[in-house]
Amino acid sequence: MPIRSILILLSAIVAALAWPAAAQAEIVRLRSDACVAVAPASLPADAAVVGALPFDCAKTPAYATYRDGWVWLKVRDPRVLSQMPARWRLLIDQSRFERMTALVVATDGSVQRMGLTRAIVGDHAAPGGMLRFTIDRPGADVRAVYVGYHRLDDLSLMRKLSAATPEDAATLDGRWLALMGIFAGAILSAFAYNLLIYTGQRLVFQRWYLVWSTLALGYGFSWTNMAAFAIPGFAGPIAVDANYLLVSGLIAAGNMFFVSVIEEGVLPRWLARAGWAFAVSNVLVGIAAWSGWFASPVIVDRVLNVVFVMSALCVGTGVVIALRARSRVVWFYLAGWTPVLAVFALRVGRNFGLLVQDDTIDMGTFAALAFESVALSLAIADRFRLLRNERDAAEQARKVIQVESETFRRAAQTDFLTGLGNRAAFQTGLRALCEAPGRAPFMLLLIDVDHLKDINDRLGHDGGDMLLESVGQGLVEASSGRAQVSRIGGDEFAILLPGGAGEQQCIQNALEALQGTTLTHAGRSWALSLSIGSARFPEDAVTPEVLVKNADLALYQAKQTGRRRLQKYDPPLRARLDRRRVFSEEAGLGIERGEFSLHYQPIVDLQTGAANSYEALLRWQHPVHGTMTPVTFGDMLNEGKTGFAVQQHVLGQALAALRDHPDLLPRLSVNLTAAQLDSPHAAARLLARIRDNGIAPERLCIEVTEDFVLDRAIDDTARALGLLHDAGVSVALDDFGTGYASLIHLKHLPFDILKIDRSFTLSLFEDDGQSEEIIRAIIGLGHGLRKQVVAEGVETPQQRRRLAEMGCELGQGYLFARPAPIEAMTRTMTRTFAA
Repeated sequence: MPIRSILILLSAIVAALAWPAAAQAEIVRLRSDACVAVAPASLPADAAVVGALPFDCAKTPAYATYRDGWVWLKVRDPRVLSQMPARWRLLIDQSRFERMTALVVATDGSVQRMGLTRAIVGDHAAPGGMLRFTIDRPGADVRAVYVGYHRLDDLSLMRKLSAATPEDAATLDGRWLALMGIFAGAILSAFAYNLLIYTGQRLVFQRWYLVWSTLALGYGFSWTNMAAFAIPGFAGPIAVDANYLLVSGLIAAGNMFFVSVIEEGVLPRWLARAGWAFAVSNVLVGIAAWSGWFASPVIVDRVLNVVFVMSALCVGTGVVIALRARSRVVWFYLAGWTPVLAVFALRVGRNFGLLVQDDTIDMGTFAALAFESVALSLAIADRFRLLRNERDAAEQARKVIQVESETFRRAAQTDFLTGLGNRAAFQTGLRALCEAPGRAPFMLLLIDVDHLKDINDRLGHDGGDMLLESVGQGLVEASSGRAQVSRIGGDEFAILLPGGAGEQQCIQNALEALQGTTLTHAGRSWALSLSIGSARFPEDAVTPEVLVKNADLALYQAKQTGRRRLQKYDPPLRARLDRRRVFSEEAGLGIERGEFSLHYQPIVDLQTGAANSYEALLRWQHPVHGTMTPVTFGDMLNEGKTGFAVQQHVLGQALAALRDHPDLLPRLSVNLTAAQLDSPHAAARLLARIRDNGIAPERLCIEVTEDFVLDRAIDDTARALGLLHDAGVSVALDDFGTGYASLIHLKHLPFDILKIDRSFTLSLFEDDGQSEEIIRAIIGLGHGLRKQVVAEGVETPQQRRRLAEMGCELGQGYLFARPAPIEAMTRTMTRTFAA
C-alpha cells in the first residue's frame, strides 16, 4: 500500500473532521447545568409528578439511591433553548438502562413524551453514539425538559446532554457519516490488502492484525450506531454492551499484534509475557463490564480504563526497547499507534472528568484507528518485503489494488444465481443511457415471473431457482446480445434495449414467443408466464426515476389485466394510479359516513322464471362523484388495508341483510377478494361471522374471480374454499372464461357454480357465432362437472331464450331487474319472471 494512499487518507480525515468546524459551536451543552432527582421504580413518568420531585442542582446522588429506580435530569434554565427553532433535536449519549423517558413541557402546559426501552430504541439512534429526539415546539415555548432513566448504569457514565437545531444536527450527522465512511474504507481496504496478497503465508502477527481489523471495524460501527443501519435496533444499551466487549478485544488484539510483529529476539521474554497477560486482562475486564457482575458500573468503567492505560504502558516499554535495538518494523507500528495512544489518553482523561465532553475526541478516535489500520498494514508488508526494492513493492501493490477493485466491482454488480447484472448494475446502466450524449432512444422492460411462490411450493426452491436461471437465459437470447439484462429482485428482471422501433418490435416478438415455454424439473412441468411492463426513453420519461416508475405502472396494469402479457406505458395509467390513491384515501371516511352500501340483483331460473337467489353488488355514494360502481373504484379494493376494510365492511352489511330479511333474500351471493380468504384461518373467521349472525351457511354463496385463484398458493386456496364448502357455503367462479385459470383448478377447487362473463352474453348474436360456441362449451363443461351455470348480462328476451335452449339453468341481468338497495325491494321482486 503506497505512501500516497496514506496522504490521501490523512487529507480525507482532516477534511471530515474540519467540515464544517462551526457545527460544534452551535450545539448547546446541557449536561453540566442539569439538576438531578431520584425516584422509586413505581413512580409514573408523568410531567406533573416528575416536576414535583426534589431536584438537586449542586450534587449528584449516590448510585445506590437509584440503582433499581429512576434518576431524572432537569435542564436548570430552559432559557438556554430560546434560540432553538421548532423540531430541534435533543441529543443524549448512549448508556445502559432498562427504560428511558424524555418529557418536554411547553409553556401552555402541553407535554411531549418520548420513551424507549433497552430492547426497543426505534428510530432514535443517531450517528456518533447518540440517542436523538425531535422536539416539536420551539425552544422559546419550552418551560421544562426532563430526561429520566430506570436502572441506569451510573449517572457519571451519561456524559452528554445537548440541544441542536435541525441544521446543526444534520451537519454533525454528515461529519460522522463522512468520517465513518473513510474509517470503514480504510480498514476494509487494509484488511483486503493483507488478506488477498498473502494467502498461503499467514503468520501469527498477520492473524492478529486481521482480528484487530475486524474488532476495530465492529467497534467503530457499534459505537457510532452505524451498525443500526444494517441491524435495526442495534443501538442504545445493546450497543453499549457490545462496545465493552469490542473495545477490550481491540486493545487485547493490539497488544498481541505488537508482541508478534516485532522481529524475533528484539523484545525480552518477560515483556512478551506481560503483553499476553494484559491482553487476557483486557478481555476479562471487558466481559465483566458487559455482564455487570464484577462491581458497580462506574468501578468497572474505571478498572477498564486503568487496564487500557497499563496495556499502553506495556506497549510503550516495548517500543522503547525496539527502538534501541534498531528495529525497522517498530517505526511503522509507532507511526500507527502514536495518534491512537494520544486519543485514547484524551478519552481516559475525559472519562475521569478532566476534559470537556464533545464529539471532537470521539471523532479523533476513529480517525486515528483508520490511520493506524493503514500503518499496521504497512508494518506487515515491510516484514514480507525486507529483501524487495521499493519499485517492485509499489508495482505489486498497484496490481493487487486493480484486482481487488475489479473483483469488488464485479461482485457488487452480479446476481449470484443467474450470472446477470444485479440491481446496482441495472441502475448504473440505466443512468448511463439516460445521461448519454444525444439522448439516444431506448426501451426499459420490467419483467415479473408470475406465480413464483406457487412454483416454489410445487417444484421446490431448487425448481424455482432453475426457473429463474432459465428465464434469465431466455431473456438474454430474446435480446440477441443487443440489450443489458439484469435480475433486480426475487422474481423481477429488467431489460435495457437501445435502439428504435425496429429493435423494440423484435424483442417484443421474442418475449411473446417465450411466453408459455414449458419448463421441466424433477419430472414435473410448468408453463412459463411473464408479466411485462415497458416504457420508452425519451417519449415516456426523461429521467431514470420517472422511467422506472412508468414501466412499473405498465407492469402493474399487465398483472391486473390477467398477467402473461406485455403492457406498454400509457399516460392514462398515471391518472388511474392517482385516482386509485385518492379513492383509497377517501374510502376510510366513506366507511365512517356510511357511504358504502349494497344493491341486490336477482338470479333467475331461465326456464321457470323463479328468483330464489340474489347477488350483492357494491355501490359507493361519493359526496363528489355521486353513486359509483366498482368499475370506477374497484382497483382500490385490492390495495392495502383500506380496500380490505371496505370489503369487510360490506361483507358485514351482506350478512346483516341475510339475517334481517330472510323472506326478501332467501339466498345471497357476495363477492370476496383474495385478502379476505388468504388462508384457512380467514375462512374460519368468515364462518364464525356467519354463526354470530344466526345465518344458515347454505344461504350464502361466495364469488371469486379467476385472478383470485391465480394470485394465491393453490394449497392455501383449496383449504380455505374447502372449509367453506364443507360447512355448506356455495362457491362460485365469477367472470369465467376471461382469465387464465387452468381446468385443473376446476378439478381441485370446490366450485359449485360457473358464472359466464357478461361480455360473452352481450355478443351472443354477434361475432359470427364465436361467443355462442364459447358459451355452449362452458355450459357443457359445467354440466359435465355437475356444476350450475349462471349467465351474466342477460338484457333481452332473445338472449334468455337462446341461453335456455343451450341448457343454461340460471341468468342475471337488466332483463329481470336492475340492482336495487334493500329499502327499495318488495316481495314483488321475488316474483316469477315470465319468459
